[in-house]
Amino acid sequence: MSETIQPLTEKDGESKDLLAQNVEKLKQLFPEIVTDGKVDFETLQEVLGDFKEESKERYSFTWNGKSKARKLAMTPSRGTLRPAPEESVIWDSTENLFIEGDNLEVLKLLQRSYHGKVKMIYIDPPYNTGNDFVYNDDFKDNLSNYLKLTGQKDGEGNKYSSNPETNGRFHTDWLNMMYPRLLLGRELLKDDGAIFITIDDNEVSNLIRLCNEVFGEENFLADVIWQHSIQPKGYKGKFSVHHNHILVYQKSDQFELGSLERTKEDNKSYSNPDNDPKGRWRSGDVRNALYRPNLIYDLKTPSGKVISPPENGWRWSKQTMNEKIKSGEIVFSDDESRITRKIYLADQEGRTPETIWFAKKVGSTREGANELKKLFDGLTPFDTAKPTKLLKNIFEVSNVEKGDICLDFFGGSCSTADAVLRYTDSRFIIIQLPENVDDTKPHGKDAIKFGLNTISKIGIERIKRVTELIKSESVEANSDLGFKVFKLNSSNLKPWDPTFDEVQLSIEDSIENIKPDRSELDILYEILLKYGLDLSLPIEEKEIASSKVFVAGAGALFICLTPNIDLDVVEGIAKLKEELEPELTRLVFRDSGFKDDVVKTNAVQILKQHGIEDVRSI
Repeated sequence: MSETIQPLTEKDGESKDLLAQNVEKLKQLFPEIVTDGKVDFETLQEVLGDFKEESKERYSFTWNGKSKARKLAMTPSRGTLRPAPEESVIWDSTENLFIEGDNLEVLKLLQRSYHGKVKMIYIDPPYNTGNDFVYNDDFKDNLSNYLKLTGQKDGEGNKYSSNPETNGRFHTDWLNMMYPRLLLGRELLKDDGAIFITIDDNEVSNLIRLCNEVFGEENFLADVIWQHSIQPKGYKGKFSVHHNHILVYQKSDQFELGSLERTKEDNKSYSNPDNDPKGRWRSGDVRNALYRPNLIYDLKTPSGKVISPPENGWRWSKQTMNEKIKSGEIVFSDDESRITRKIYLADQEGRTPETIWFAKKVGSTREGANELKKLFDGLTPFDTAKPTKLLKNIFEVSNVEKGDICLDFFGGSCSTADAVLRYTDSRFIIIQLPENVDDTKPHGKDAIKFGLNTISKIGIERIKRVTELIKSESVEANSDLGFKVFKLNSSNLKPWDPTFDEVQLSIEDSIENIKPDRSELDILYEILLKYGLDLSLPIEEKEIASSKVFVAGAGALFICLTPNIDLDVVEGIAKLKEELEPELTRLVFRDSGFKDDVVKTNAVQILKQHGIEDVRSI
């Protein structure tokens, strides 16, 4: 590195560049196809050889705006996430995150810090029934559009809108909304992770094709049918619909499907009528499902009778069968004309997941509403909340363990966060738009009674009430009953914000590049994002030579934003670094914060002598 402190550049201010990452992957596979950072597609076609598609008539899934939607996913964001400690619970130590903002922009901003780190994604997106909110993305500048829509920026802006079936782009608009978000979500998944998506019949066929493209058809695991409703709906001339779909896709074949916890209902068919020392058992089949000629043989019973083999043969070889007869695992009928095997309860580690989930076991939307009523004094501030038992089932199927990250980027009423706190010791990241509640509907009126005028406020309040309920009931639950709240906004730094009007800057403003309404905490977390560090990283505030210094991750990052920095501050930071002994240390100063240029120049030499070479300024 040079002898001066390098500034964090505009490129550093952007979220992870997924397009550049994809080019790099291609370069690693086929180095000959990349020249001056550009892909030579003619050479790529030659390299692919026989795998190149020659015919124009081929199966494809496309719609108007697809290429723009893909490009939107790959366009880095220049926004940031502003911390809101006053709305959070146990800010200093919690690892759970609630992020208010447009999930498209937030998913981009999370790429550096959480790329390939999420174990399970659950989303309950708009079902596109004609009344659901559809995200109004702006292909030119989605962040600026979001700030207008939420009243955080001057300008008319558009209103949130429904997607009525009279709109000629009914399916197209929905696909353009979902496509970039799924692309970004996939990038956050671990290789052994999976995504679960609830949807109804309106878009399930399109969603399957969309997910086949994003995740790969070979990674489709199941289309689970969930009985979300029990009570019949008396609409004459129409089917009474009682199901939703839950589409399940793995990131790769490294995912392992988990077993479900066994219940008394699952075990009621097991008994021990013959006092078998291995315990309770039930009868099982001894026939082979497929034709195996080497397993076709006559079987002699203890009394010498002969039992003819089934059409496809027995399940085991003759030797193994005789061993099982001797051990008592094989059960003969009274007349010794047929046999069954014992399936022992002790050998059942769990219940194999099935593709039909009944409300009796995983809950219905009514149960989801009742959970809200319990939390909100008999009122239901949100419609169609998912029951937490449904999420519990998903956690078990996806093998969520302690410390794993569960992401929900259509947070809604925060059933996912509720379930994480009740049933797991994992972490959650919830993303929810500050969509206004509909105060003309019963659930909207209930929300207003609590002063909750947006969906994101409902979610935040629910999580707070869940933590209090868990504490009062003294039940076994998550050890982390807190959460940090962040809010999407434009960058804290003027040069990184393309919307900032530099023409009207005063001379003083041009020297100070941090926006006047932003705090040190705002800047601190933007730097964490740009460096790709976990937003839940422990942060200490130290005083060194009368200057405030933030220490993140036990010395992985030092940030000093105070003015009049002198060499005593620099040497104090270097000494603290040696005490903490981190594997890697990075240091960020405010560019205008040094006492003078001499201090700034000498600071570089002092820090290098102590092994700190990554020193940047903002």
